[in-house]
Amino acid sequence: MEQTTIIAAQVIISIIPIVGIVMGSAVIFFYLLWNHRRKTLLIKAGMYERPKFDLSAFCLLSGLLLSIVGMSLTIFLIVILGGNLALLSGIIPLSIGIGFLAYYRIKRSEKNT
Repeated sequence: MEQTTIIAAQVIISIIPIVGIVMGSAVIFFYLLWNHRRKTLLIKAGMYERPKFDLSAFCLLSGLLLSIVGMSLTIFLIVILGGNLALLSGIIPLSIGIGFLAYYRIKRSEKNT
């Protein structure tokens, strides 16, 4: 008797993530569908305005975040593992963040000129 309750509990526990993924996918699908229909109706009515995207602010924010995360990961991995191949998981976001910050600085200097 006890063995069947353990099996039933394992089945229920394995079904919960599947149901969560299916429900989350359904929510995302309907959000995308309704957002597409709203934009289509706004375009037909002539009231649609493209959202403005500030590339400079995006580069600054993502550059700062990636640099800080990459630097902390690099320092942590150097302390814990020493010089290892796993160090790349900290160096990659650090270099991407530095690249974003360099792009921001170049664009800002072009605007001032």
